Amino acid sequence: MTPNLVYVVVIGVLFAAGVSMVLERSLTRVLMGMILLGNGVNLLILLGGNAGAPPIVGASDAEMADPLPQIMILTAIVITLGMTAFLLALAYRSWAMSGHDEVQDDVEDQRIMRLAERDEGSGTDDTDHHEAAR
Repeated sequence: MTPNLVYVVVIGVLFAAGVSMVLERSLTRVLMGMILLGNGVNLLILLGGNAGAPPIVGASDAEMADPLPQIMILTAIVITLGMTAFLLALAYRSWAMSGHDEVQDDVEDQRIMRLAERDEGSGTDDTDHHEAAR
């Protein structure tokens, strides 16, 4: 079975939009990105299944469809729902405490970033240290 090109394009767009939204600072956008990624995964799993008769013995003489992709999609829907509920609670808690849902930089991350910028600005490299030692 060859995959339908429309499915492939839709899956690619869902994954691209989902990943770009997950990398944002706003928890609402992260939530929407996770939902898009979950839907992309569901379509990807659906793309892997073969079309066929219903998986009921004696219902048809044609070859039966594999029910495993459908079961995996149901499991993925439940996992996505749980992740969505968790992220909604996280976004609400952040909004209730600070008035916005934007994730701030960690203090330690900012300190490491300043140290890295200071090292880049000094102009010294490992090769300069090795040549000076000779």
